[in-house]
Amino acid sequence: MGTYLLGIDIGTSACKIAVFDQKGRLMASRTGGYRVYYPHPGWAEQDPEEWWNAVCQTLPEALEEGYIGPQEIAGIGVAGQSWSAIALDHAGQVLCRTPIWMDTRASEICREMKTRIGADRILSLCGNPLQPSYTTPKILWYQRKRPELYEKIRWFIQSNSYIVYRLTGLLSQDLSQGYGLHCFDMTRGSWDADMAGVLGISVDMLPDIYPCHAIVGRVTAEAAGACGLCQGIPVVAGGLDAACGALGTGVLRPGQTQEQGGQAGGMSICTDRPRGDARLILGYHVVPDRWLLQGGTTGGGGVMRWLEKEFGAYERMLAEEQKRSALDLFNEAAAAVPAGSEGLIFLPYMAGERSPIWDPAARGVFYGLDFSKTKGHLIRAAMEGVAYALKHNLDVAESMGAETEILRAMGGSANSLLWTQIKSDITGKPIEVPASDTATTLGAALLAGVGIGLYENFDQAIGQTVEVRRRHVPNSDNRAVYDGNYRIYRSLYEQLKDVMREGSDR
Repeated sequence: MGTYLLGIDIGTSACKIAVFDQKGRLMASRTGGYRVYYPHPGWAEQDPEEWWNAVCQTLPEALEEGYIGPQEIAGIGVAGQSWSAIALDHAGQVLCRTPIWMDTRASEICREMKTRIGADRILSLCGNPLQPSYTTPKILWYQRKRPELYEKIRWFIQSNSYIVYRLTGLLSQDLSQGYGLHCFDMTRGSWDADMAGVLGISVDMLPDIYPCHAIVGRVTAEAAGACGLCQGIPVVAGGLDAACGALGTGVLRPGQTQEQGGQAGGMSICTDRPRGDARLILGYHVVPDRWLLQGGTTGGGGVMRWLEKEFGAYERMLAEEQKRSALDLFNEAAAAVPAGSEGLIFLPYMAGERSPIWDPAARGVFYGLDFSKTKGHLIRAAMEGVAYALKHNLDVAESMGAETEILRAMGGSANSLLWTQIKSDITGKPIEVPASDTATTLGAALLAGVGIGLYENFDQAIGQTVEVRRRHVPNSDNRAVYDGNYRIYRSLYEQLKDVMREGSDR
């Protein structure tokens, strides 16, 4: 058996490939991009075939970079973005692009189903509200809006399940991604046929559920030829990217909390029992007998990518001359602005908003602009707005009794010392940073390591691989200005939400 573990992460902006040794040391990594399609307002789609193509292109490059032979890979774990609705026909072929977590086309269907079935009845079974971002309403949208397509659909699967399928030829549904379907029993970890019938979904279209570290199958000869692996390598079911990231930051016990700074923002609090609330998100952890109480916002690292893309031409030119990153220059511009951005406040609702307001009509807003404001103010206000969204979710969780003490940060945003410090100041929580860029792929790889027996259990896996690299503590000097801005942040949405909804109807 080989000695290395391979983690694959199907993110929103890119596919990430990483190879680790048994101590969690990164041996090689590569990233492959693909598109998000926005064909209509409220729609956001990706092509699963483009995910697979990115894996096949990127994986051999990673192995070559690390001078790793494919025979040295002992196991494979796959993490994936949430709430896909990948439609496969009887031959296992993808029938269309899948709506992703940002897609809100099924808003009207959600309103209708909650009225007919009852929001409380739905919440009591699966622990989650019926909102358009989830998988369930997307399936119902296929039924109603694309009946000719729906007749051809044999299976609905998730993003990581699709890559596992392409690697092994076998269909699966991992436990941590079950929360996207409202016929999922959050206590039992199984499909509920009665609720599926009420919703109008056949459980026969949903694959069997696997523990996240369970071996689904092995790499086929066809897959090995396509992506440069060896036939026969074990592949585990994998899990939700946020849950794999939580594992990769060492979040294993009740009360431990992950802070997510990828394309989206949010947090995941580990619990030892399911604690649902309509304002938040509840799912299984990738670790057995643990759940994650989550806050998921559309505002995260994607906000900074948008700012850099649309307003960073000068910084890109300068960065090229200086052999630096344009985002580093953005950081410097933001650092020159005082805490609180001198009254400039940003609502980071760039694709509607998920928890805790659940409003697909919510829109991004800069409030407090005047002639004294600079690009640096815009950048810092965007960082602070994402941190306010994080605090909003933490406040709701703590109102339920889910206390958090220390946050474990992950994702590209955690590479910014300034942004991480802003989040610590605004939330009032110390933040620890393990491996920011590789937490999700490490978590996926650790699932494979436990699944194949390389580690005896998850405690041993975390103990051998996760190490905190830096720590941030709240700066009390900034508390007053941030508390004041946070009150305005909360008030702005309440004052503007009717206007936002009116505008979304046009």
